[in-house]
Amino acid sequence: MKNLSRITLIGAILLVWVFKSYVALSQTSDETVVADTEKKRFAALVSKDYAYLDKVLGEDLIYCHSNALVDNKSAFIQSIKDGKLSYNEMTPEELKVRIYDKTAIITGVCAAKVMSNGQPLNTRFRFTDVYIKRKEGWQMVSWQSLRLPEK
Repeated sequence: MKNLSRITLIGAILLVWVFKSYVALSQTSDETVVADTEKKRFAALVSKDYAYLDKVLGEDLIYCHSNALVDNKSAFIQSIKDGKLSYNEMTPEELKVRIYDKTAIITGVCAAKVMSNGQPLNTRFRFTDVYIKRKEGWQMVSWQSLRLPEK
């Protein structure tokens, strides 16, 4: 009887360990997927990949630029198409993803070379953005950035 209790206890401990490992791996997987999605979004801004931007930006996007202007999804994409915004380089320097169920919050620092209304803007900024996991995949619904002082 003692051996049966010990075996049951060992089995329960193993089940808890396996379940905990599975949860940890799935969180890491989501964090990796969201980080990759964000990096691809930066690349899509530079390459003007409108199909990818349309897929990854949510219809309910609120995009707060570092100059305090606010765009929705269609206005943001249109400003790139019209040449008002031209992203020449977007290089993430820091990227931290935190997952909360079907919500991902990304904080980071990015170096950017942008033409904004014909004026060059070479800067670094700190940003926070929010992705939501939907049937279409992870979609960005909020972006806010702040220019960092020059080094």
